[in-house]
Amino acid sequence: MELLKQLCQIHAPSGNEVKMKQFLLQYIEENKQHWKIQPYIVHGEEFQDCIMLVFGNPRTAIFAHMDSIGYTVRYNNQLVPIGGPNSKTGYALSGEDALGEIVCHLNVSEDEELSCDFSREIERGTELVFQADFREDKEYVQCCYMDNRLGVWSALKVAETLQNGIIAFSCWEEHGGGSVAYLAKYIYENYKVKQALISDITWITEGVVHGKGAAISMRDRSVPRKSFINKIISLAKESGIPFQLEVEGAGGSDGKELQASAYPFDWCFIGAAEENVHTPDEKVHKDDIRSMVELYKYLMEKL
Repeated sequence: MELLKQLCQIHAPSGNEVKMKQFLLQYIEENKQHWKIQPYIVHGEEFQDCIMLVFGNPRTAIFAHMDSIGYTVRYNNQLVPIGGPNSKTGYALSGEDALGEIVCHLNVSEDEELSCDFSREIERGTELVFQADFREDKEYVQCCYMDNRLGVWSALKVAETLQNGIIAFSCWEEHGGGSVAYLAKYIYENYKVKQALISDITWITEGVVHGKGAAISMRDRSVPRKSFINKIISLAKESGIPFQLEVEGAGGSDGKELQASAYPFDWCFIGAAEENVHTPDEKVHKDDIRSMVELYKYLMEKL
């Protein structure tokens, strides 16, 4: 899982996804000749740091967000969260400003004020992210930013055999979104595609456990159209690939932006579940990763 390890180490918090964009464009250029279909690659200033890959005659789009949670340095090494990191004193952080590389540790005060212990004052506006410590054994992979580097990794694996479809790598998902609306506009107006799968990572809960397959989310904070969810579940059963059903009242994804857009997108979140959410120790079972990739391959062919 060398590619996943590389993805987890890239500095790309919400609002500064440019290094992830550059990595993905280089990876795609170097590997696309081995894929079944050569995609049309869409990117540029009008799409900010997002990328879209268009394969054949698309009917369905996959959305995978490139960004991560993290922190922005304020004044006197105070920190402001990017997204919703689970903050705990002692977590190792890394980043870089004009004076050089930064490796430090997070401090959480009694009144929950955030700061870091670096030896000098860090430039204002510098982003810090969890320092990557990639661990792998026979059953699990564990690191910061499985959410959503694993969703990106899964989409790249699906790209290897995808014949008809669109893969959209989006930005800002962890901090309120903002890119999916214009991606949806481009996709709908140019290809009339109006159904989407959200390649993202969800939570281990009392109803979703390790090793039983990727989770098909029937709802989270948003409520997707039931007829489309039923269609996804029916196809998943037909495939014989292990999966679990998730029902939550909190959490969100690129799906909420699709639903709020001016375009009639149906969408469904499908992803492996992790424990230790939004920490440096996000942990996912390899069977659930395999299930996720296989479900996407099957659904993109059948939808």
